Amino acid sequence: MNGTRVLVTGASGFIGSHLVRRLLADGADVTVVVRYSSVMKNPRLQDMWERVGVIEADLRNRGALVAVRDAAPQIVFHLAAYNHVGQSFGQVEECFDVNAKGTANLLDACGDAPRFVYLSTSEVYGAQDSVPFVETMEPHPMSPYSITKYAGELYCGMRQRLRPEQVVVLRAFNTFGPWQSTKAVIPELILACLEASPVRTTKGEQTREFNFVEDIVDGIVRAGLHRGALPGPVNLAAGQEIAIRDLVRRIAELTGATDRVEIGALPTRPNEIWRMYADATRARTELGWQPRTGFDDGLRRTVEWFREYVAERGRHHG
Repeated sequence: MNGTRVLVTGASGFIGSHLVRRLLADGADVTVVVRYSSVMKNPRLQDMWERVGVIEADLRNRGALVAVRDAAPQIVFHLAAYNHVGQSFGQVEECFDVNAKGTANLLDACGDAPRFVYLSTSEVYGAQDSVPFVETMEPHPMSPYSITKYAGELYCGMRQRLRPEQVVVLRAFNTFGPWQSTKAVIPELILACLEASPVRTTKGEQTREFNFVEDIVDGIVRAGLHRGALPGPVNLAAGQEIAIRDLVRRIAELTGATDRVEIGALPTRPNEIWRMYADATRARTELGWQPRTGFDDGLRRTVEWFREYVAERGRHHG
């Protein structure tokens, strides 16, 4: 990666900012695409802002991507997305514009890039009859978000057939770690516990898997450096199934909030997916990727980061 010209979209986001940090550490020449070229609008990049090139562009505007083409990246990491599953039902047009049209615009603008890595999502699988989820399963996306991310996959798949060695499609499963939005389940639970709020959940019988952000970033980087074709999608996942009730209990223990947890206080959501975890054999065999951070260690590091975040916020408001 040393000296390689790299372009990252979605760089100011949770996973994107961790990716930028890793790429800089590896010696890459990093350019980021952001909607607003102000460090104040991109707080996750604040300590890296002077070390990256910045292109202000909206992927929905094809004409704005001339600067992206002029940057002549050798590797493109496309992470930018409208990414809230629940809210996507009320933002269908924006979802399609950003996730489907934006991906097509960017891939067309970067047609000469030797490598284009598209970060898709486990959400495209939807409800399946069996676990673990393997890449050969037929997707059943169940939200505007997942439908539009799958549309991006289909466009990338078309390009894969034209230029097999250019495009890689990754399906990342649930990711967590420092700097994650508080709309996600793990930060939401951590903050509720740290701020002494009641923690009320369903029975938590449904299972998910959770991957520490640095591991997911390592998989993304390996996909960018991989030589040769990787047809179809590739799961990025630890393959470890965790019941939500166990997740809640672990967070409560780490934050000292076990007395405020009410498991079973809320009804089960309609259309609940009961089990969701992945088979990541392809990533292990073809990318040589293996998660290095155990769930408990990653969760402990995440809780400590949010503990400092809450304390810092308190000092500011104090």
